[in-house]
Amino acid sequence: MAKRVLMVLTSHDMMGISGKKTGNWFDEVATPYYKFKEAGFDVTLASPKGGPAPLDPFSFDDMFMTENTRKFQKDPLAQLTLANTLRFNDIDTDDYDGVFFPGGYGQLWDLASDSKVIRAIEDWVQEKTPVAMVCHAPAILRDARTPAGEPLVKGRDVTGFTDAEDEEIDLSRHLLFSLEKALTANGGNFRRSNKNWLPNVVEDGALLTGQNPASAAPIAEALVARLR
Repeated sequence: MAKRVLMVLTSHDMMGISGKKTGNWFDEVATPYYKFKEAGFDVTLASPKGGPAPLDPFSFDDMFMTENTRKFQKDPLAQLTLANTLRFNDIDTDDYDGVFFPGGYGQLWDLASDSKVIRAIEDWVQEKTPVAMVCHAPAILRDARTPAGEPLVKGRDVTGFTDAEDEEIDLSRHLLFSLEKALTANGGNFRRSNKNWLPNVVEDGALLTGQNPASAAPIAEALVARLR
């Protein structure tokens, strides 16, 4: 039986009241998607609302496009899958061997406060089902708890998009909350790379976190290695 990987995407496409469009970061969807497919895994895409999952328009800029994003654009099956994500509330969260959360700013507005998603993460980590989260996706851990009621990240090594990276692209003032501050306040051991934008993947038990878009490929590879 092929391993089954669930990719959970945001349905949210606006950055607060800024008027800026957002969504899922394209390469953080495309590169892991193909890494999992190439490993022979069955890949399912889900989102809070189901249906089309938005991609951040900024991630289509030439400087961010990759071989995998261009491949995804020309891949009818991939496009169909992205346009028809399953509604998260309708899936059986026990059906998957591993879970991957792409990043994007929309995650701060919907997934980070989605009680079913948060509960599922708590259960997956408790059951040692590997959960990988990249860029802004670790923000979803803000309200996750252990069975004892402690913050899930307390005492764990974690990473995610840093305040310094948000500030460098002048977007921190538009955000609902700071990922780095939230995880640190919850007792997480926040591990950042020496410089902005360098790949950085941190593994602690069932939880795998990646810092930024450059971390999308290595964290997907780390999840593949876990499932093999």
